[in-house]
Amino acid sequence: QSFKLLGFLDVKNIPCARESVLYGSLGSLVMGLGHFLATSRVRRSCDVAVGGFICTMLGYWFYCRYNLAQQRIRQRMLKEGMKNRILFEGSYLDPEKEQTGSERSDS
Repeated sequence: QSFKLLGFLDVKNIPCARESVLYGSLGSLVMGLGHFLATSRVRRSCDVAVGGFICTMLGYWFYCRYNLAQQRIRQRMLKEGMKNRILFEGSYLDPEKEQTGSERSDS
């Protein structure tokens, strides 16, 4: 079952969206309640809560998307390495194959 935030942000199908909204909600609660307990100003605490939601959500969004991009880069490199390993295994281009004395003199 899909959940759309603000009518257009499909939280289920976008990577990192669900976690960003959840951490943003938690950050909003913590910052708003903390500001209220410190100052007892309701309206200002609501403003701090909204700001805390936005900052926490965007902060976690960028952190999560950066880690996701790094993971995809590592997966692509691993996939390319495995393809090269299969391609060159057993040939004279195999870097793990021990070269004998006669093979060294040929190259």
